[in-house]
Amino acid sequence: MNFLSQLTGCFSTPADGNPTVAIVEAAYAHHKLNFRYINTEVLPKDLKDAVAGARAMNWVGFHLSAPHKVEVIKYLDGLGESAKVMGAVNCVVLRDGKLIGENTDGKGFLESLREVIDPAGKVVTVLGAGGAARAIAVEVALAGAISVNIVNRNVVRGEELSALVSGICKSNFYPWDSNFAVPVETEILVNATTVGMHGNGDSNLDIYFDSLNESMVVADVIINPPLTDLLKRAAQIGCRTIDGLGMVVNQGVLAIKYWTGADVDAAVMRKKLLEVL
Repeated sequence: MNFLSQLTGCFSTPADGNPTVAIVEAAYAHHKLNFRYINTEVLPKDLKDAVAGARAMNWVGFHLSAPHKVEVIKYLDGLGESAKVMGAVNCVVLRDGKLIGENTDGKGFLESLREVIDPAGKVVTVLGAGGAARAIAVEVALAGAISVNIVNRNVVRGEELSALVSGICKSNFYPWDSNFAVPVETEILVNATTVGMHGNGDSNLDIYFDSLNESMVVADVIINPPLTDLLKRAAQIGCRTIDGLGMVVNQGVLAIKYWTGADVDAAVMRKKLLEVL
């Protein structure tokens, strides 16, 4: 019997509202994989030390959640293709003794989105310009979106992401001023911020809800709670809505494949996610 489990986990803050540990451990147990997943609270000032600790303990990989997805890059040995394009990492894997950053966020979101609508030929508006926003904006652009609008309070970061996306398709940047009106041409609206997440202290997006209309698809990356204020209000207007559950399950399946080489059952992970939420 082997009493030494391979270690994986997540670095984020706040970390107590992230149920990824439950769904990944459920997959490990279901498939009898000798791996463990440790959810950890890592402040920005401690990220460098956390990565060094993972190296020292021979972790085979780990997730990054807010606010570490961009900052972590400087502490890694290299990047996979998608992470290099996006400039953001949500998943690190140990390969040949080196920590390599990958990005499964955008791919997980895209798979979830396509269950409701194909972004090809559509106008997409993304709220935020952090790691999740970068992943989603790039993936929907690569999937054929005709235009991707970026909305962000920090002008520099917002314009930077818009410039990145403009290398793939048309992109506009909108400063996120008080009570922002969603551009009328929007067909898919995505909240890629942490606003609405359990423990974040702020549940209301500063947008003009009357600018939404029933022809829009509205998606949120928040998983805890799965039914955010944004999705509730969008549904009342008549919009089709997409919660963050599919995104987190799909990206988790990809991460486990990176770390263990195993193809795991997504249904097992989704069932566990619904149980804990």
